[in-house]
Amino acid sequence: MKILVIGGTRFLGRFIVEEALKQGHEVTLFNRGNHNDLFPHVECIIGDRNKDLTLLETGKWDVAIDTCGFTPLALSEITKALADKVDHYTFISSISVYKDWIPTGLDETYPVQTLTDEQVAEIGYGTSEQINQHYGALKALSETAAEENMPGKVLHVRSGLLVGPYDYSDRFTYWIKRVAEGGEVLAPGRKERNVQFIDARDMAIWILKMADEKVTGEFNVTGPITPLTMEEFLSRCKTVSDSKAELVWVDENFLLQSKVAPWTEMPLWIPEEHPLVEGQEPWRGASSINIEKAIQNRLMVRPIEETITDILEWETTRSEEERKAGIHREKEKEVLEAWKANQLA
Repeated sequence: MKILVIGGTRFLGRFIVEEALKQGHEVTLFNRGNHNDLFPHVECIIGDRNKDLTLLETGKWDVAIDTCGFTPLALSEITKALADKVDHYTFISSISVYKDWIPTGLDETYPVQTLTDEQVAEIGYGTSEQINQHYGALKALSETAAEENMPGKVLHVRSGLLVGPYDYSDRFTYWIKRVAEGGEVLAPGRKERNVQFIDARDMAIWILKMADEKVTGEFNVTGPITPLTMEEFLSRCKTVSDSKAELVWVDENFLLQSKVAPWTEMPLWIPEEHPLVEGQEPWRGASSINIEKAIQNRLMVRPIEETITDILEWETTRSEEERKAGIHREKEKEVLEAWKANQLA
């Protein structure tokens, strides 16, 4: 295939390009050139997707894979520009499109978020703050914009939490690094609570397979294939890193009273009994997204031990700069001490 990758040098995009080259596909990158040393022998059209789409006028590709589209305006403009230049378009969306994660096992038919036309016009290409604030709704409306310009030619990949080497969000990496360091580790909520995530390399392989077969429509894409509890995940982290860490399970009431932030300070944890949004029900379905449609389309994931091992190896190359997610050790210690005192009271 001749593949145009929009983005293509950070995390998922990087793995898509690596896998495409490994499979013998012809790849062209379209990005701002901030990391053009990563694939020096790959054609790169350097430009800003929000103002330099004329640079794509002379090209033609079998498929385009958009790894960095965040607003309806951006998707509308680039799909208009590529409508007669590609036969298939893959848009990396998100399971955040859904209006909530209240029910368990929600599938691709569940209602998505939206915004008013006035809000969309005001956001335009969007600032980082606007995109973060309306992330799910903007992704959902971006899906619609792409479909309007390329009807029946778009694969909408509603991605779950992406993990693996080069993941600078630190959400998944936090647990692997923290468990490897040992000692008492604060573990959130119920041991039996399910968690979901997918190695970005597995998603890259699946995306290329779907693009080659011109599969279209909406797909929830995360893992693992069989349910995994938080306790099982942390136990596997211990095994892979040969850690003697002691997991101290703290219930969600105490964590919330201690002002421990779900997802950011405690990655992979969303409260089951307390609503994240005032006036709503708790998001009990946050880690039970239905992925049967993707599985039926041959989604496969590697053993979690392989992902953990590779992240640990990548971690050795990183400096100890401030990480983007995970509770600080001082606060973790304070919460654990308070929890143990509470248990003795």
